Amino acid sequence: MNVRVYAGERAVEALPPLDRGYAYGDGLFETLRAHRGGLPWWDAHWRRLSRGAARLQLPLPPPEYVRAEAEQLLAGADAVLKLIVSRGEGGRGYAPPADAVPTWQLSVHALPAAPPREGLSLRWCQTRLATPSALAGLKHCNRLEQVLARAEWADADTHEGLMRDGEGAVVCATAANVFVLREGRWWTPAVDRCGVAGVCREHLLAILGDEGAETATLSQDALESADAVFLCNAVRGILPVARLGARVWPSHPAVAGLQRRLAASQPAFESAAPTGSEVS
Repeated sequence: MNVRVYAGERAVEALPPLDRGYAYGDGLFETLRAHRGGLPWWDAHWRRLSRGAARLQLPLPPPEYVRAEAEQLLAGADAVLKLIVSRGEGGRGYAPPADAVPTWQLSVHALPAAPPREGLSLRWCQTRLATPSALAGLKHCNRLEQVLARAEWADADTHEGLMRDGEGAVVCATAANVFVLREGRWWTPAVDRCGVAGVCREHLLAILGDEGAETATLSQDALESADAVFLCNAVRGILPVARLGARVWPSHPAVAGLQRRLAASQPAFESAAPTGSEVS
């Protein structure tokens, strides 16, 4: 893993000891899929980062400088790039400093292992997401609810966990958004009360366009009785779901078709797109 740390537009040796991201989670992050050293969804990630920074009143470094440093660090690799931006150094206490200089960090990681061809096996998490959240939609640095949820299982046969809010509505997986197919129409949970507005989720909603994709409040029963389910994020693309408890879903042509359309628009996912012979 390669890591570089910066304060404003200056490279530094390490995070400041009183960095507010470390002390309070006072920051944002983006996890990007790099393809041959490039960052195909850079603009979408920076837009989300900028929206979060505006809500937190958090200064950002110049985007062109961050991208240039990231691509230099990637050195042509297919990899995962993580960008963390904090408010920077500050004293004890919650009040943000008026003259904050952002601290930011770039790190390069290996791509995750390919998902099982038959699809993911999921479980319901008992940890709930708090609603309403002033941080709804943001990729902020306080992920303790997700940490607690992911700690609920250790068996290798469970690939992800689904999370609900305090009222029982489905929100997301611990590290992905969720889509369900019901009566020929795609649905994904709204993220205006909690959850993260995923970059891949946004891209898929745009691909589906007027064909039939909506955001809505989804119950546990609505998900479990769906015709097909998949998870998605910007690193792994579309991840078909095969099992949730006793509920089993066979491979579905609508999911496979969407995987191929995503691969056509984002070459990093070409290897994950099924061929016609792989779909029943």
